[in-house]
Amino acid sequence: MTLSILIPTYNYNALTLVKALHQLAVREGIEAEIIIGDDASTSETEWMQEAAQLPGVTILRENTNLGRAAIRNHLGLQSTGKWLWFIDADAEVPAEFSLKAGLSAAALSPVVCCGLYHPAENPNPRGTLRYKYERAADKKRSAAQRMKHPHRRLATFNLLVYREVFLHRRFNEKCDKYGYEDALFGVELGRHHIAVAHIDNPLIHIGIDDNDEFLAKSEMAMRSLYKISNIMPRNGGGIVGTSRLLRKWHLRGPVKVVFKLLRRPIRANLLSQHPLLPLFQFYKLGYYLCL
Repeated sequence: MTLSILIPTYNYNALTLVKALHQLAVREGIEAEIIIGDDASTSETEWMQEAAQLPGVTILRENTNLGRAAIRNHLGLQSTGKWLWFIDADAEVPAEFSLKAGLSAAALSPVVCCGLYHPAENPNPRGTLRYKYERAADKKRSAAQRMKHPHRRLATFNLLVYREVFLHRRFNEKCDKYGYEDALFGVELGRHHIAVAHIDNPLIHIGIDDNDEFLAKSEMAMRSLYKISNIMPRNGGGIVGTSRLLRKWHLRGPVKVVFKLLRRPIRANLLSQHPLLPLFQFYKLGYYLCL
């Protein structure tokens, strides 16, 4: 088998995505299997019966929730392809997306990050926070931008991995909740000098959470980051890097005090229709410092 397309899902209907990827593989003449890993969903499961009728599509349903890293590892171990293409369930396939383009790049690098972007119109009017955050991030998601820090900018949303590399460098299952399984995977690849290439072959991310859901996910991500902070690179920047600088400058305490004083009004803004991204960045930092 040339390619295994691996789609982890939880309470999400990915039938349109599965059909589009199946049709694309047939059209491009690529020998591919599609494995859907349902991580003990409690809703949105009926579509899997229809998906399972497609040739080469397999459904793996878990009885207990494994978590974001473990479900991806499970999918990889169950696959038979020479190449593993991890794709998130809330992706949409644009007309310009190509499996062949990814596999061509994979001939030159064992790991290929293909990118993502967001639709020009917000698909969820109740999700202004995530939509604004992601659209701002899209400005730095070109392959050229990502290649400046290839291991740091790795994302599992649309990621192609040589199976032999995956078998030796799997996702760190300490990330059992939302967030940072891709960051740790990038760290692991970097430590073992495994090259990561970035190309512009993006999928569209359409899974825009409501503001309260995204803020709760962001808090969960900060808790995940806190749990793994000791193994994040010292020069990696981001929340961990900022926290270390604040400790060096003896400013962690003052920042925590400001955060606790302003937490409620900041939350009110972030949950509104007009959230401010600088407040969101400060909220995540303050929340992390208080853990």
